[in-house]
This record gives sequence, structure tokens and C-alpha cells, in this order.
Amino acid sequence: MTTFENTLTINRPIADVFDYLAHFENVPVWNYAITETTQTSDGPVGVGTRYRQTRSIPEPATEEFEVSEFQPLRRLQVRGQIGPFPAVVSYDLESIPTGTRLRNTVELELRGPLRLAGPVVTVKVKSAVAANLDTLRKLLEA
Repeated sequence: MTTFENTLTINRPIADVFDYLAHFENVPVWNYAITETTQTSDGPVGVGTRYRQTRSIPEPATEEFEVSEFQPLRRLQVRGQIGPFPAVVSYDLESIPTGTRLRNTVELELRGPLRLAGPVVTVKVKSAVAANLDTLRKLLEA
């Protein structure tokens, strides 16, 4: 298991940031590798809500994930796939005077030959996630 974090400040109220993140159908708007995200379970978003998404990078794939933590205005966590990796992705939010501090933590399970490339893979994925989070920030601040 390898873990990395990205933290950024978004100049929007915490409720706006949480609501946007919790509507996972928004992911393709700010994540350049995802072309579609669809809820596959019934009911409002909460622990146990399931999604399917289509990825275009690093190669076309269909992935599934499930909401594993849902604490309004504080924390979202999902478990599922990021490309070829089983992953846990968390979003921790904190209200600050200028808006919202967002800390994104990603835990990747590196398997097979990719285990040997762990440090290189981690740097590349962290950089891609940081770029996506910057796009998210720009969208929410526009």
C-alpha cells in the first residue's frame, strides 16, 4: 500500500465544496481521466452508495466504487479502483476564513509488476491528482 496527500485552499464556503464533491457525477468535469460517472444504487448519496465510471486514461476501462464514509461538511471517502489499482480516496474539508481547506488522501494497493515501480507510479499519480484538484478549485472559484 502506498499513500499520498494533496492539500489546497478553495475560496468557496465549505457547504459548496462538499455538495459539489458529494455529487460524484461531477467527477468527469474536473478529472481529465474520467469520461462518465453514474450512480448505480438507489437513494440519496451516503455510506454504501455505489457508482460506475468510465476512464479514458491510462487506458479505457470501467471502474466501480462505493462511498465508505459520508460526514456532511467534513469528510467523504470512497473505495474502489483508480485505473489498475484498488484504492481508498478521502476528502477531508475544513472551514477557514478564506473558504475551505481540502485535504485529499489516496491509498493505492500496488500489485504485481507495478509494485516494483511503486515510487515512480506514486509520483505520477500524485501529480495527476494535484492537477485534477486544481481544476476543481478553478471551477468552484469561477
